[in-house]
Amino acid sequence: MKSTARITAIGTYVPEKRLTNDDLERIVDTNDEWIVKRTGMKERRIANENEYSSDLAIKAIENLVEQYQKDLKDVGCIVVSTTTPDYAFPSVAAQIQDYFDIPATGALDFNATCAGFTYGLHMANAFITSGLHHKVLVVTAETLSKVTDYTDRTTCVLFGDGAAAVLVESDAERPSFIATHIGTNGKGGKHVYRTNLSTTMHGQPLSSNGKMVQNGREVYKWASRTIPLGMAELLEQANLQKSEVNWFVPHSANLRMVESICERSEFPVEKTLTSVEYMGNTSSVSIPLALQIGINEGKLKDGDVLLLYGFGGGLTHAGHIIKWDLGKE
Repeated sequence: MKSTARITAIGTYVPEKRLTNDDLERIVDTNDEWIVKRTGMKERRIANENEYSSDLAIKAIENLVEQYQKDLKDVGCIVVSTTTPDYAFPSVAAQIQDYFDIPATGALDFNATCAGFTYGLHMANAFITSGLHHKVLVVTAETLSKVTDYTDRTTCVLFGDGAAAVLVESDAERPSFIATHIGTNGKGGKHVYRTNLSTTMHGQPLSSNGKMVQNGREVYKWASRTIPLGMAELLEQANLQKSEVNWFVPHSANLRMVESICERSEFPVEKTLTSVEYMGNTSSVSIPLALQIGINEGKLKDGDVLLLYGFGGGLTHAGHIIKWDLGKE
């Protein structure tokens, strides 16, 4: 089915507090050289004690409205990707509805971890192309610092906080979505997790301190093997050559992982947009942060063809080829 949905606006927000590699050196046994060599990260942003995912999300949406002068009153559905909601319920999406006083909208949170943004776009495209809705607000918001184990030097150097939002609207003449590919490997769920009600998986005990746990080597191997195959599937669907893609925008998990994916897919790393260097790994927020950075730096322009690819805990992944076109009529 040909898409009739277009991304028309974007907004982002990151907390003011910065956690530098030098700061981390005072917390755990690490140093700037070790972190940069293995991750490419120099800073990450950290929410304050009383700042939660809904607070970050609201500020990102306000940024969207301010930049693009959008009216949210006729939004038909709000979908929020987060692994760190303020509450089990009510949802972050419901709090957004309340704050912006959107009168007649559906609202739901979902969890696709670091693939959340691309899954959110998938849902918005489906809602609009099917005719169920005409305007969908896709939001990503994470306060990963609140669930990071700052005694584990292999994970605490990675994660940061932030939020982003895009508006997806009905536009049959100028649709954004060209190709989509999604997939899951649930057997790999044990390689990156955070416990909740259950503290076992596949009959095996898990670390149950409520903090993120990651087998970085296994996640790296899975992503480096899986994402290039997904990229090839997208290009085949779209009948495009790699040279026709202006920018590859992967989940900014780790700069070395991005470089490995580029090497295996034979995609030039200089044509990637990332947010990892100064934002860290912000899970589902990393792709839209990279898009905003690309706009700010004058790299990303209307008319560009983008290959977006999210991947993470689950293990799950989702990618799109889209045409970037935020221009007004």
